[in-house]
Amino acid sequence: MVWDQLSLPPRISSALQRTNLKSVREVLSLPAVDVQRLTGLAHAEVHQLLTAAADACRRHAPLSVLQLQRGECCRCESGLRLGVSCPVLDGLLRGGLPVGGITELSGQSGAGKTQLALQISLSVQYPVEHGGLGAGALYICTEDSFPIRRLQQMISEQAILRSEVPSSLISGLRFSDHVYIEHAADLDSLQVCLSRRAPVLLAAGLVRLIVVDSVAALFRSEFQAEDWMERNKQLLTFSSMLHQLSQEFTTPVLCINQVTDVLKDHDSLGPLSSSVTPALGLAWANQVLVRLMIRRLQKTVSRGDQSSALRQLEVVFAPHLARSKCEVAVWREGVRGVMAFE
Repeated sequence: MVWDQLSLPPRISSALQRTNLKSVREVLSLPAVDVQRLTGLAHAEVHQLLTAAADACRRHAPLSVLQLQRGECCRCESGLRLGVSCPVLDGLLRGGLPVGGITELSGQSGAGKTQLALQISLSVQYPVEHGGLGAGALYICTEDSFPIRRLQQMISEQAILRSEVPSSLISGLRFSDHVYIEHAADLDSLQVCLSRRAPVLLAAGLVRLIVVDSVAALFRSEFQAEDWMERNKQLLTFSSMLHQLSQEFTTPVLCINQVTDVLKDHDSLGPLSSSVTPALGLAWANQVLVRLMIRRLQKTVSRGDQSSALRQLEVVFAPHLARSKCEVAVWREGVRGVMAFE
């Protein structure tokens, strides 16, 4: 690190060059008293040094609340949401998934998590005026093979699911060409995907949605119970990469999660009434902006020649949403709400 590149007085730069500190990250990782001891600088000079080091690490200039309110941030699209192609679900989510941050969708096997993820992977390809973001989706599979046949079926039924959209627009969208599928069998391949391939697709404008299906699979299979500290460390590294991609490219991230049994049914981080809670514990819950949970009910609903098990989609927590829920069903064309949310 060439300390002269920082906007510092010569006295501070010279003091730094006499130390063994090699980078601004090293400076920021030390308490101010240790920096003062190593450099021999006055307290005010140490404060000036730390401020300059922090500015060097910051990728973007800070923004005031007034700038955000006026919409002067080119990186932030205030109020923009990714719709899920269903008026009832969009109403539950107040427009859809937020474009910044991680949305988690958890539930038991067969609840309909992947069905909804596939639907959103198609919804993102619509123009903004129709609830999309005008780009494709990066779909990362960590468990099963990608359900390509189900995706093709949903594509063929888009005219039914999105009857409010002009048919000429739907026929002009090449949905299958814009779902980029990656398979990650271990944490190393997942890291390669997020650090190398995802940024390329995002920077080129080819994708505007990242789906990880599922986040719990790799962390459950690669770590034993006694390895919880290392697991949490890797989990935080993974979530940090997702947050960075989401914020840098204004991209929603949808993570499918498994569930685990609980002894209590009043956990504040779980659903209102269920014997399961999302996997990976508090370390992961703190990284999530919106937590949704879907569960299968002991009811069936019919429509024409189709029948579907009734599901319940619940908003467990979100900074902009009340804790609420609605009932949904899975049809050939996709996931639809069957009654107004509570």
